[in-house]
Amino acid sequence: MNPITLRELLEAGAHFGHQTIRWNPKMRPYIFGARNGIYIIDLQKTLKLFNDAREVIRDIAAKGGKVLFVGTKQQAQEIVMEEARNVGMPYVTQRWLGGTLTNFQTIKNSIARLLDLESMKNDGTFELLAKKEAVRREKDMARLEKFLGGIKHMDKLPQAMFVIDTGHEYNAIREAKKLGIPVIAVVDTNGDPDGVDHVLPGNDDALRSIRFFVSRVAEAIAEGVTLRKETGAEDVEAVVASGDTVAAEMMAAAAAGEAETKTKE
Repeated sequence: MNPITLRELLEAGAHFGHQTIRWNPKMRPYIFGARNGIYIIDLQKTLKLFNDAREVIRDIAAKGGKVLFVGTKQQAQEIVMEEARNVGMPYVTQRWLGGTLTNFQTIKNSIARLLDLESMKNDGTFELLAKKEAVRREKDMARLEKFLGGIKHMDKLPQAMFVIDTGHEYNAIREAKKLGIPVIAVVDTNGDPDGVDHVLPGNDDALRSIRFFVSRVAEAIAEGVTLRKETGAEDVEAVVASGDTVAAEMMAAAAAGEAETKTKE
């Protein structure tokens, strides 16, 4: 797996943080400085942290583990869904449902309902129902697909979680930590790194930066899957869902030319 380079991070615009009036002091160690009222992320640190995290992700995939992609903010949804699907990983791009991990058995029951409805639709059962009942089941299936479609083939808890924007995905991170599931997350200068095992300091708003981080994580997974096929590595053990489980646990990038502008809320 080729390591990520500083130039790649710069070209992706990963160094652009938020305005200096909107920041989280916990991210101070990852900030290089400020330019024109915008924090500049220290990409030298991002470089090492991301390359290290990708090795962890690759090793998980090489042992048959699953990495749950989570990105529910609008600009991340399509990218996260696309890349997760490309490598056969589960994903959440709509609102995080409370208990998705900590109450996984109940979620599995809902997934079973979704799969049953899909089977009924595919085998023509819907066509035999009264129109009103068929419409009701279609709506039920669409609702379940919207929120559970990305995890409907996840039959056990994931071995890791990859997150875009810790602020948006606070509840997901909290559930993962409660169960001892490692969290890898892109954290911007206004984000909270608490609860994140592998912090990836970076721009979590611009499409180009989001795509860079997500695609490189997917790349690491793909390599892990390939290694698994070549070596026949044993499966990792499943994480057991229990409420009692405790989590174990640049450069001044002002280059000439116009870089991709971040959309800030």
